[in-house]
Amino acid sequence: MDDGSDVRTAIESLFSGQRLAVLSTCSADGHPYASLVCVVADADLSGIYFATSRATRKFANLRTEPRAALLVDNSQNRQADVYEAAAVTAVGTVAEVTGPQAEGPLASFRERHSQLEDFVAAPTTALLRLAVRTYYLVNRFQKVMEYHVG
Repeated sequence: MDDGSDVRTAIESLFSGQRLAVLSTCSADGHPYASLVCVVADADLSGIYFATSRATRKFANLRTEPRAALLVDNSQNRQADVYEAAAVTAVGTVAEVTGPQAEGPLASFRERHSQLEDFVAAPTTALLRLAVRTYYLVNRFQKVMEYHVG
């Protein structure tokens, strides 16, 4: 029986190969909202970091409802993607990371997304972390596997 290492390896591969993800939040009145964000994952996959302005809808949504989902995929908009692409959805709760706890993640984020240096350094920008509870990996169009963190 698979101990989860194959699933974990596939998830790590998606995060190492992709810089962008789709973040799904929910507004105070229950409407879903999706946003494209730049991401970097913890080495142990326990968390995923992204930066956003505190003036965004996603930030307001997360302050009201911190539960969120984040999708990363490797599709290339080809017909073959239906059976060859993989996607992972990370589910958990989001919180802002500040102070000394932000130093390491900020360094990793800046290294991966150097083009966002000015944005990340702005006092209006928040570094957020999705504390992942579960990953759902989908490949071969309908094969779904779960990976539980912790």
